[in-house]
Amino acid sequence: MKKIAVILSGCGNRDGSELQESLSLMLAIDRHNWQYQCFAPEGYFEVVPHIDIEETEEEGTLLDTEQRDIFAESARIARGNLLPIEQYSPTDYDALALPGGMGAARNLSTFAFDGPRMEVIDSVQDAILETYRAHKPVLAMCIAPMVLAKVLGRYGVELTLGPDNSQASQVATSFGCRVRACGPTDVCVDDEHRVLTTPAYMAATHISEIFDGAANLVDSLAKLFND
Repeated sequence: MKKIAVILSGCGNRDGSELQESLSLMLAIDRHNWQYQCFAPEGYFEVVPHIDIEETEEEGTLLDTEQRDIFAESARIARGNLLPIEQYSPTDYDALALPGGMGAARNLSTFAFDGPRMEVIDSVQDAILETYRAHKPVLAMCIAPMVLAKVLGRYGVELTLGPDNSQASQVATSFGCRVRACGPTDVCVDDEHRVLTTPAYMAATHISEIFDGAANLVDSLAKLFND
């Protein structure tokens, strides 16, 4: 049975892992009768409101200084079955996957704040590099491929960040990546580097596209295992 490690970055699309993407990824893994284990880093992040900001300001409830713990918030998605990312080892898993959500750009990396000067937190960078060097697949959805771009761009990996030449795509290219335009449910498979990415909400407008994209992503992973 295949075992897939999933790195979460909090809970919520604006400041953590995107729930629909995370759950669709887990469902797709489960439907292949594989296992998944969730991991997350520890540390605090500033909360971003998940309702209309103007409405929140009018009500006087905008908590722009509120902070929450990445690990504790990620446990909400994992139903408590969560391990510190420092316990991840590629020898124990067949692939590593990162669902999207702005937590990838705010908590796993600094892309949301620093753009092309972004950094990836050490524990996440180590997990990605160790998996890559073990010749095991690395998957990412939505904005999470930017994390892969920073870590693996030096190797010339190919990935997708959606259908157009966005700022994110330009930054990924500057890191050395080859960026492919893809639709919501498409999967960019870099067979040579064993990197698989799908745009999810970088392109999607319907939740059904998220589930279909995640299913296609994991189906592509299964094909990669069998090749």
